[in-house]
Amino acid sequence: MKLDLVLRELHRAEKVLARDLLKTSDRHHAEHEVHHLARDLAAWSAEHVREIARAGRAFDLDLDEDIPGPGPLEPLRTALADLTGRRPEPGVLLLADLRRLHRRAAGVSLDWELLAQGAQAAKDSGLLDLASRCHPQTLRQLKWTNAMLKVLSPQILTS
Repeated sequence: MKLDLVLRELHRAEKVLARDLLKTSDRHHAEHEVHHLARDLAAWSAEHVREIARAGRAFDLDLDEDIPGPGPLEPLRTALADLTGRRPEPGVLLLADLRRLHRRAAGVSLDWELLAQGAQAAKDSGLLDLASRCHPQTLRQLKWTNAMLKVLSPQILTS
């Protein structure tokens, strides 16, 4: 079985998604909805990372349960976001960040699908339960990025 490979990749992908959500939140502090909701969604991914790490122990995987916190540049990013406010350049940057988050969430969603399919084939109810609990939250992350792109892009791209 190669479920350990799927767990390892899913763990890596969720960590990257959580980190990117936090960076986007920090970078777009002036966009309150993005700032706060991205933090909430990052917490979901952080919890997924912990659950994947625990599940990985059954496959002799030593996966880290922590998401690196904001780096030393976080206060600078926040101050810069406050200074630039809603000028067109930050808007274009926001669209780029949301596109990147959307692609990352789509990849994580695919990894959850792979885990669910593999767990079902291997009759591993623990992994199947994990995928059933976590994948809907990833789908919600994906829907949020898509919705934000639809709402923000007309205004940003035509101003």
